[in-house]
Amino acid sequence: MHRFFAPGLDAGDEFATLPRDEGEHLTRVLRLGPGDLVAVFDGRGNEFVGRVVGGRRDVRVQVVERREPAPELPVAVTLVQAVLKADKMDDVVRDAAMLGVAAIQPIVTARTETTVGALVRQQRADRWMRIALASVKQCGRAVLPDVRTPLSFDSWLDEPRAAGALMLVEPSAAGGSTPGFDVLEREPVPQDAEVLIGPEGGWTEAECALARERGIRQITLGGRTLRADRAAVAALAILGFLWDR
Repeated sequence: MHRFFAPGLDAGDEFATLPRDEGEHLTRVLRLGPGDLVAVFDGRGNEFVGRVVGGRRDVRVQVVERREPAPELPVAVTLVQAVLKADKMDDVVRDAAMLGVAAIQPIVTARTETTVGALVRQQRADRWMRIALASVKQCGRAVLPDVRTPLSFDSWLDEPRAAGALMLVEPSAAGGSTPGFDVLEREPVPQDAEVLIGPEGGWTEAECALARERGIRQITLGGRTLRADRAAVAALAILGFLWDR
């Protein structure tokens, strides 16, 4: 069943009006029309089966019954990702949304090859939000992750912390004594968490030191160095396994 995002849908509503781009996708791309059954979700965890009742520009869907969406992780995970080059960041956003993150915080670090100002001018956060929405529609989630405004690493450090904060570092960090994800198996599951992933060039020693001073735990994925655009997928998959049992 085709799924459509209806952010204005509230509990108890009999009808949902789709945003213009969603309505055009329904009518012009998929060629659906009155009488067709579709699924609509509000991005906040609610999903319904509905029947298209008309409208070429302002498409309306009559709510028929509640539908169970894909389950969410028990931990609200924020991916704090250093912005990557070219379209690699698009891939990270797509996969992170599919793997269940609650939010994505893009950051600019010492080795990031762009600036916060450039990202804002290019409206990259808007693009990443559209990518996250497409991923959510595909994977069956009814929660749309919050794609936040890019920040510098220093500015992000001044933000309020989650209950658990993990910074992925190179296997050789701290003389090779950095713990791996296996240590988390023996610890209580946090209420919320942040996972920091660095850029292609990795974290600087100064950034690692600042993170340690703020109580951010450094952890490694093991003895192999992963590509920057694959590290988030590996880390989020492991955390999903450890925390969703």
